[in-house]
Amino acid sequence: MSSSLSPRDQRNLPVLSAPPLIRLDAYVAEDGSTVVNGHLLQMGGKRPPNEAILDAVAMFARTLGAPVAATVIDRTVMQVARLRVYPDGSSRTIADEDDLPPGSERTAAEEEAFPPLARVERIIRHAQHEELHAAFVLASALREHLTLRRGAEDELSLEARAIEAYIAYQRGDYTLSITLALTVARIRCRTDLNRAAPDVARATAAWQRLLDEGQVATRGQELLHMWERLSAEGLLLEPSHQAMARTVQSRLRHGGRSVAAPAAMPALPPGQGPLAPEDAPLKPTRRGLRRFTRRPVPPPEPTP
Repeated sequence: MSSSLSPRDQRNLPVLSAPPLIRLDAYVAEDGSTVVNGHLLQMGGKRPPNEAILDAVAMFARTLGAPVAATVIDRTVMQVARLRVYPDGSSRTIADEDDLPPGSERTAAEEEAFPPLARVERIIRHAQHEELHAAFVLASALREHLTLRRGAEDELSLEARAIEAYIAYQRGDYTLSITLALTVARIRCRTDLNRAAPDVARATAAWQRLLDEGQVATRGQELLHMWERLSAEGLLLEPSHQAMARTVQSRLRHGGRSVAAPAAMPALPPGQGPLAPEDAPLKPTRRGLRRFTRRPVPPPEPTP
């Protein structure tokens, strides 16, 4: 994964000369874990995610001295909210048609201010320290926003999904890992077959850990079809990939019983449109989402 880095301080703030109304991003996972611009927020007590997001985005607005836009993916309610937040802490929700134009120049400016590469590096650090929950939530947030912004078949979106699948594997969630990894392999087989073998191998590694016979059969048949297609095109070159293809065939022949799995999922090299079928659809944005609408905070009364 590649991206040009831009000057920023330790809180990942953009330089003060950044264009106004750069769109920030926030993500609320199904368990309430909350991410703003690639940072997992520490949610003390029972602080609602929406309040934490508004406070964090308002901090950016005050730093820039200008209104800030934000796109919030909230999986707890299956919605996308689009916001304008002002330096005084007030906010309002806007409809899709009122949002910033999504052109390539805007996307490039946003990703220069908050580069995906820096987020990937943070995910990898969490994983290396065995902070797998944090790594997984950050990976999910990155994948969701890149997919929303660029489409599921974009190269950055695919790499973010592969990272998320890898972290899910490390957490022992093999069902989710195979779902994510198979999506990457499926898209790669359709758009760039010459590069598909490593992605099919990662999906196969997760599949080998499955115990549910139904999942083993249905996912295994799809994997076998992918391996056969790669073989027919003369692209099954690596001995390890040939062995994986034989393993899928053998396990299916024996009724889906478990076979020896590799000790770990093949490692991802560090740094490297429409929703995918497995992505649960989000509700369309609408105006007036009350949880993201806030009036200006009045200044404190002067002390006598």
